[in-house]
Amino acid sequence: MRSIGTTDLSVFPLALGTNVFGWTAGKETAFAILDAYVEGGGNFLDTADVYPYWATGESTSEIIIGEWMAERGNRESIVLATKVGALEGRKGLAPATIRAAVEDSLRRLRTDYIDLYWAHVDDRDTPLVETLSTFDALVREGKVRHVGASNYGADRLAEALGISGAEGLVKYVALQQPYNLVERGYEGDLRDVVAGEGLSSTPYFGLARGFLTGKYAPGVDVDSPRAGQAAQYLTTEHGPRTLEALAKVAAEHDAEPASVALAWVAAQPTVAAPLASARDVRQLEALMTSAALSLTPAQLALLDEASRP
Repeated sequence: MRSIGTTDLSVFPLALGTNVFGWTAGKETAFAILDAYVEGGGNFLDTADVYPYWATGESTSEIIIGEWMAERGNRESIVLATKVGALEGRKGLAPATIRAAVEDSLRRLRTDYIDLYWAHVDDRDTPLVETLSTFDALVREGKVRHVGASNYGADRLAEALGISGAEGLVKYVALQQPYNLVERGYEGDLRDVVAGEGLSSTPYFGLARGFLTGKYAPGVDVDSPRAGQAAQYLTTEHGPRTLEALAKVAAEHDAEPASVALAWVAAQPTVAAPLASARDVRQLEALMTSAALSLTPAQLALLDEASRP
């Protein structure tokens, strides 16, 4: 288990993304995925009020997770994270929006508290002090235990942390941002802020929309809603080179490329748990393997060099 920043949140080194629940994974399949994840030692669920509103017109992921926790009676053993700020009708981080959204999420999730509540996207139209003051009140009321920042730039994250310190308000304890072998923009000012302030990262797109699963190659058709986005990496200089290195290291471990790709992310500075989702239990197996996979310094160096643009 790993800690989120300096908090008491102890999480499995792989966070289960649930944006597919109710979309490409129906309720029965979602329940099976959740059961298998927990049986494998997992405890960290990441959802959002907007998952997958774009496909179902409602917050189906939160609803399914709430039903599953109620049936299993396991709420206390789960580290539950959800987000506010991107749902239609609940966009932005104004105090009234956060207040309404958190009550909706608590109802759908069938719980009276959220372990980690993410500001889903930065809202430059609302003063940071207003957003942070609202989060602070929710923590004091016991509805939220900790808060995190998702999709914030380095300057805005640093500014938010500075305001929290100056005003005595709750601080963001973690950052969620895209990060994987072929998208390494996090390695710079943003990571410096996270490291310097003692935060943790739980990056998403750890498999580059599926590109790093090993399914993609020139001329190969892949059945996935994200196939078009993933295949774009084949047109880069470092994309195919990264796949070659991944295949080599995967063979050395007798593991799937996806397992190696996530293990690489998990081994990077500041990362507590990369985020990954599965459409079925079979896909989950490779994700879970990553949590126990230890890459050697030579393997990490090979992947690092091959994946640099």
